[in-house]
Amino acid sequence: MQEISVEELAQWREAGRDFVLLDVREPFELQEAALPGAMHVPMGQIPMRMNEMDPQAEIAVLCHFGGRSERVAHFLAQRGFSRVYNVAGGIDEYAERVDPKIPRY
Repeated sequence: MQEISVEELAQWREAGRDFVLLDVREPFELQEAALPGAMHVPMGQIPMRMNEMDPQAEIAVLCHFGGRSERVAHFLAQRGFSRVYNVAGGIDEYAERVDPKIPRY
């Protein structure tokens, strides 16, 4: 598992990089703030739904502040997902440093 900054995530998105943005927040959090195109799987559902993800795909894991996403990224890496990245600072930092139009909660 590696870590990327919110600025790197923004660059990946702008460049059209082929990756999965995995948002592991709860549904009510998505109502507050979300990034278009993300795959949403709440953290508690990851073990049951990881078969929906390609272990060879590049996956950037996102949550509110970066803690849950880090745990999910480690979980996936331990199960053979070789290109997993935690988005440091989560959507809160993305809203602060990249896109201030995204509500902070």
